[in-house]
Amino acid sequence: MAIAQIERELPDRSEVVGKAVLRSAELLGLSAAQLGKAVGLSEASVSRLKSGTFRLEVGSPAYELSLFVIRVFRSLDSIVGGDKDVAQSWMKNKNSVLGARPCEMITSLPRLVDLVNYLDSRRALV
Repeated sequence: MAIAQIERELPDRSEVVGKAVLRSAELLGLSAAQLGKAVGLSEASVSRLKSGTFRLEVGSPAYELSLFVIRVFRSLDSIVGGDKDVAQSWMKNKNSVLGARPCEMITSLPRLVDLVNYLDSRRALV
């Protein structure tokens, strides 16, 4: 099989990241408005992303921020052992170490980075 043929059969990165960020937001219990604010899109654009009429442009700020939201999900999911209810509860409740509710932190770039770093550090405990 030629490389060109394989590349044609692979899903587009934009499509994969779009679906992954939507699924991550759903499992984290984020609303469309919260997701939009986190990745720099309007709520209407998030709705169009869900319907497939809008795509994240690879390398755009929304695409790059979506990767951070996906990292939040992946880290938290590994910490809570895949328990969606625990993950959503953790996102909604104030975290004394972070000094805020994670669902609010995710909507600000500096706080989103803090959240990712915190979760990555908790996940890597030995």
